[in-house]
Amino acid sequence: MTAAQADHAGARSDFREFPEGFKLDTPRVEDGAAIWRIARDSKALDLNSSYSYLLWCRDFAATSVVARDAEGEPAGFVTGYLRPERPETLVVWQVAVDDAHRGRGLAAALLDGLTARATEELGVRFVETTITPDNAASNRLFASFAERHSVPIEREVLFDAGLFPEQGHEPEVLHLIGPFPPPARSGR
Repeated sequence: MTAAQADHAGARSDFREFPEGFKLDTPRVEDGAAIWRIARDSKALDLNSSYSYLLWCRDFAATSVVARDAEGEPAGFVTGYLRPERPETLVVWQVAVDDAHRGRGLAAALLDGLTARATEELGVRFVETTITPDNAASNRLFASFAERHSVPIEREVLFDAGLFPEQGHEPEVLHLIGPFPPPARSGR
């Protein structure tokens, strides 16, 4: 985190403290394989190709974050991008934490850290994500995220199940969260 990000994060009473022993960081291309493995092992995410995670770490690093453990290895991640038609909207693509590190609040801390950085550096005012109805953990994560930041959350089906080519895919429900207040500017 830069000094400006730390100042911004410290000034926000709703910012989740990062769990001890972990560091918030920007993903690097070298992290792509580990991020792919974490996504694969989650058994909850639609797994993309390993190549796509390498590209994500190269092309969308500014809108994504990783949690690094004490050895500097990725322990969790959030991938996201800015919507081309709505650049004030951060679309959260995937959130996952390595099984060995779950239960420590990393997913929430990663989401808070990315949002704090994106509002400060990119002018983000909204967060969007899609979640299937059966993904209770993600539904709780984003509902508590909106509550923690005291911002509204609206839900509507974005992609009906019938749009997916494979049988059994649940609908993807869009969660629109925000608006977030603009970052507080100090007089420095």
